[in-house]
Amino acid sequence: MQSIGIDMGGTNIKGVLITEDGIILHEMQYKTNEKEAFHWKGVVADMLHSLQQKSVSKNTPVGLSAPGLAGSNNDCIKLMPGRLEGLENFVWTDYLKTQTWVLNDAHAALMAEAKFGAGKGCSHVILLTLGTGVGGGIMINGELHQGLLNRAGHMGHVMLNADSDGCDVTNMPASLEDAIGNCTIEQRSFGKFSSTYELVQAYKGGDTFATYVWLHSIKRLAVALCSFINIVSPDIIILGGGIAQAGDDLFKPLDGFMNIFEWHHSGVRTPVVQAVFDEYSGAVGAASFALHKSLPH
Repeated sequence: MQSIGIDMGGTNIKGVLITEDGIILHEMQYKTNEKEAFHWKGVVADMLHSLQQKSVSKNTPVGLSAPGLAGSNNDCIKLMPGRLEGLENFVWTDYLKTQTWVLNDAHAALMAEAKFGAGKGCSHVILLTLGTGVGGGIMINGELHQGLLNRAGHMGHVMLNADSDGCDVTNMPASLEDAIGNCTIEQRSFGKFSSTYELVQAYKGGDTFATYVWLHSIKRLAVALCSFINIVSPDIIILGGGIAQAGDDLFKPLDGFMNIFEWHHSGVRTPVVQAVFDEYSGAVGAASFALHKSLPH
């Protein structure tokens, strides 16, 4: 069986046709042109038509991922203020004339990794996307946990210091997103670095200040991950997004900090690994979610 996934991003719209084993048969990508809703809605429709033409079935399941909170029936994005005007409450099934399952983009990335990537074969999975902000998703007993209002998995908004005066976009003081997200890098580095990439390059070059800023952020990430382990007790934690591309410069110090803070029970440590999927993770995850929804339970 095949399925189609489309990922709505602020920069690009990506689409894939995959097999039930996660093999990408066809992939497509177009510019979003975020400020013109009629444009990106039309691009999605054209992309879907093209992928349907390549599919072996006329009833291929369709999933769509996008930033924001999905509606309770996964038929639209219910909340996405400030971006992609026209996306909120837009029911894609009505527009595309085919059943379309809609989910948050970080939830889609989790579905891709849990079904076909680094978390394949695991029942309990946590995924964090480390980029401009910090998104995430949780899988419990092989099922995506969306929770009330489909807002579960926003682990970037966990609080790390209740006494902090600064609050993030959800009004949480000293959040994980503010601790490591690219959105605060200038603030955290007192204006010295404009991106996490610049920070990591300076860290690799032995810059003392960059080393302090980078390792301090990783320490806070480690504390947050160990807290998630205590709450969810996952089989694995997967890190994706642009910051995870730092590779060993992230994962080696992170392992060192987690070895200090993680609850060592029965000699078992929770593996923390880099995501397999990158550019097309949202589209692959949306296709996986649609396939899952279309199968009898």
